[in-house]
Amino acid sequence: MLRLRIRRTDWPRPALILTDTPRPDCPDCFGEGGWNRDYGDYGDYETGEYAGTEWDPCPCWDENHRRVRLPLPRLPRRRNSYVDPWGSEPPF
Repeated sequence: MLRLRIRRTDWPRPALILTDTPRPDCPDCFGEGGWNRDYGDYGDYETGEYAGTEWDPCPCWDENHRRVRLPLPRLPRRRNSYVDPWGSEPPF
């Protein structure tokens, strides 16, 4: 069963998408959709250093299940509005 929600995305272009949400009563992730797992470089177990964090998704949902529903227009880029008050010519 899908539990849909509306989200806004900016990549690859602005759009509104429908996406699945984690199961709120999941006993594994408690509705979070997964958990973080820290890992390190373990050459020697006692001296291993922190190397990063990975996201382990829960099997109760598919984080890649999404559909673009409404592409949004891109806002025009603002031009540089700064004007040099002295100009580039000498005052004489």
